[in-house]
Amino acid sequence: MTQSGYINVNASTGTELELDKATIAALNARAGRGIIRALIAQTIMGFLAVLISWIVAGSAAGVSALIGAGAYLVPNAFFALRLLVGLIGSGKPSPFAFFVGEAAKLGAAVLLLGLAGYYGRAWVVWPALLFGLLCVLKGYMLPLIFRRLR
Repeated sequence: MTQSGYINVNASTGTELELDKATIAALNARAGRGIIRALIAQTIMGFLAVLISWIVAGSAAGVSALIGAGAYLVPNAFFALRLLVGLIGSGKPSPFAFFVGEAAKLGAAVLLLGLAGYYGRAWVVWPALLFGLLCVLKGYMLPLIFRRLR
């Protein structure tokens, strides 16, 4: 590491990429905005799924869609918070930590869906739950669509 910041050496070619601290800060800020934008889009899509389910099929469907949306949105929000803290901190990012966090997020989502199935088996409306889950899973597409429309 030099005074300018971070050096990345490509082992196969031996070339170096040197970034100053201002460039690193700008890249981290842009990445943070992208993470927050994706999380907001997923939240909007989740609330739309709840609203549509509630209007079309009643309160049990709305609550089921909320459970489905929350089963992925809540672990994803914690993972996004972890990524944002990592961007702010001075530690070096680790691909291993990212994959462990991603696995924990997916495991928590599966656990929450399993708990919903176990405790709500008498009243959960499964199509609405899956609709809420699917809307949040594909919520990242909302910013992509609006960016292309500009």
